[in-house]
Amino acid sequence: MPDAATAPSQTLSRGIRILEILADARESLSIDEVARRLAVHRSVAYRLLRTLEDHGLTARDAAGRVVLGSRLAALAAGVAHDLQAEALPELTAVANELGMTCFLSVRDHDDAITLASVEPRHAVASVAQRPGTRHPVTVGAPGKAILSLLPEGRWPAGTSDELRAAATSVATDGYATSHDEVIPSLHAVAVPLALRGREPAAIAVVYLATAHDPARIAERLNRSAALIREALGG
Repeated sequence: MPDAATAPSQTLSRGIRILEILADARESLSIDEVARRLAVHRSVAYRLLRTLEDHGLTARDAAGRVVLGSRLAALAAGVAHDLQAEALPELTAVANELGMTCFLSVRDHDDAITLASVEPRHAVASVAQRPGTRHPVTVGAPGKAILSLLPEGRWPAGTSDELRAAATSVATDGYATSHDEVIPSLHAVAVPLALRGREPAAIAVVYLATAHDPARIAERLNRSAALIREALGG
């Protein structure tokens, strides 16, 4: 058992969890809703939210409900700034060429988290994939692409044989696909992005069912992945 000097801060952990709750909700929440999802008394949630609001990490909408604060955007912009800077032009090009939302995912422990995302400019309908969105690395095309860059000893415990085969096949096929795994009715194609000295990543598109050939999509994604690797020297 950790002693007082090494034990994690419960207050800090709860504050971070509130930010995750708000990000996952994708809508404003009342203080009572935040408290219920955090499993704490309303007064505890209120004090935590006041502190987060003082730092610009949360805010209130016109109805007094809680939303993520604009300060988070400034913090997010500093995360892997060079990777985002090199990836965004390629994500934009792919999104507009294919008419699909294109995004960059990176590994975060046992999750895949969206670092940057671009929706097509002139598409009649597109799928939103917000930066900060996360899901287990064991589901979805980006997760399979990321796992393909890791030795099996670093895969999450309990990885199924089906997923193991899908991730292994990325080395042969050069891409991963998914349908109805992360968000119902959506398709995704992803290619691995290995960069020296960084966590495994993937470039992906997400779209509604179309006649597009996943292999052709992957070919375009791989061209962008190669340009990003070259720009970052790895």
